[in-house]
Amino acid sequence: MTTGSPPTTAASAVSDDPATDQPSNQTSTENSRVKLKLEDLNWDHSFVRELPGDSLTDITSREVLHACYSRVSPSAEVENPQLVVWSESVADILDLDPKEFGRSDFPYLFSGASSLKGGLSYAQCYGGHQFGVWADQLGDGRAITLGEILNSKSERWELQLKGAGKTPYSRFADGLAVLRSSIREFLCSEAMHSLGIPTTRALSLVTTGKLVSRDMFYDGNPKDEPGAIVCRVAQSFLRFGSFQIHAKRGKEDLEIVKTLADYTIKHHFPHLESMNKSDTLSFSTGDGNSDVVDLTSNKYAAWLVEVAERTASLIAKWQGVGFTHGVLNTDNMSVLGLTIDYGPFGFLDAFDPSFTPNTTDLPGRRYCFAEQPDIGSWNIGQFGLALSTAQLINKQELNYALERYGSKFMDEYQAIMTKKVGLPRYNKELIGELLNNMAVDKVDYTNFFRLLSNIKSDSDVPDKELLVPLKAALLDIGRERKEAWTSWVKRYRAELSSSGISDEERKVSMNSVNPRYILRNYLCQSAIDMAEQGDYEEVRRLLKVMERPFDDQPGMERYARLPPAWAYRPGVCMLSCSS
Repeated sequence: MTTGSPPTTAASAVSDDPATDQPSNQTSTENSRVKLKLEDLNWDHSFVRELPGDSLTDITSREVLHACYSRVSPSAEVENPQLVVWSESVADILDLDPKEFGRSDFPYLFSGASSLKGGLSYAQCYGGHQFGVWADQLGDGRAITLGEILNSKSERWELQLKGAGKTPYSRFADGLAVLRSSIREFLCSEAMHSLGIPTTRALSLVTTGKLVSRDMFYDGNPKDEPGAIVCRVAQSFLRFGSFQIHAKRGKEDLEIVKTLADYTIKHHFPHLESMNKSDTLSFSTGDGNSDVVDLTSNKYAAWLVEVAERTASLIAKWQGVGFTHGVLNTDNMSVLGLTIDYGPFGFLDAFDPSFTPNTTDLPGRRYCFAEQPDIGSWNIGQFGLALSTAQLINKQELNYALERYGSKFMDEYQAIMTKKVGLPRYNKELIGELLNNMAVDKVDYTNFFRLLSNIKSDSDVPDKELLVPLKAALLDIGRERKEAWTSWVKRYRAELSSSGISDEERKVSMNSVNPRYILRNYLCQSAIDMAEQGDYEEVRRLLKVMERPFDDQPGMERYARLPPAWAYRPGVCMLSCSS
């Protein structure tokens, strides 16, 4: 089973050309693109070519100085590797012929046991703040980039094997990954993409045929688990910490911050290289004087603002679907505004703003669902400080980037929540009361918003029947809570009536932004349990369901059910940072 064509949602099912049912020229062009064999991929290794590298070649855990990367080859032990699951939509991005997944040597190539023709592998050097504390050098401790590919659209894509063996950044770890965490990363990468959320992607997942010892709960009870490797794909895996590490090392490395910034802008933000005064990227400092800073005179400041806005938009989208990352350290923040590094993530089941899927985060809940927007701002501040230390931006420009983060987040979040409730404009009081009611009654986040589209604006519905469309989500609530919900629904229906939008039109619109299916942790665990016994069909089936999260899929209703009792045990709903 394959993932098939790119996902189609209610929002994207309309033809590119509204005047015809025929495919647009763009679609025809997409379908006519040449599909390549692995040997024919167009490699272009700009990262290694243009940035300073490690002068040493051994993989001994050590401090790597004055370098953005270390050349290293995959070294995970492999014995009869098996292809578990793959993504044809990611293959399409790379112009890769889907028939290549059927090659007998594919599992060897994408476990690193055999080398891809034209590849040039390395591990990236970066640092980061972990739980608010500077952790110094971190780096790719178990991820090895195979190189960069240019596709037929001239897009640059990096291929990276996660769990491929030791690198100089592995510290005391073994550089390996296990099947359970690899399944979670593969599925969530593709599920988030189908939800319309910027993310790294996943091309393939293979088992290594070897066992890996892991102490999941850090309680002194390790166990052997099946090893696995995911091939991750992104236009760049650069992180905030990629810049922080050099800024923190002082004067000798500050030039590397500028070199890396220039590289990033050149390849991933090229529009900032050609700014001119007509772009009017300027702002008032807002500090009580009339000074105006012109961003067109400093591409680094304009870049920081764009990174801030992309990050704000990303986190607003997370909040909209109830996604909690779990480990928002600065080394897990993409400069492209992508969701990156799927560890102990989780989607909300019962709505709880303090929810964290990370056992390590339980004491302070620094990275819980409600704190994600503020943590995003804090992380942008740390990234901006790195650029400021290298004298690429000034204090006013950093402050403005933080302002833009806050404004962008609120604009995006309010727009998302307005669409989720099907109203033409944001109603702070109504949405605030709704979220409060949901938190009090621990209402399932995903199912509630999906059911909300069934509310009718018809004023003739008697009070005792107002909650009928929401019955499946409002479980076990007493009379007092029913009255609170009835009161809210009355106000909501009044808003609907005054909107002028028909119930049918609103339902279609709401169902295009409120998913029917999300990758609940217990669904992952069910697929993992089967895969650890050698049965990969549930992983593939779950991927297929998550490719069309907004569509009602007959026969797949079980994937939208509330978690069963066993789903609340540690290791399912709560995970550690351990792989």
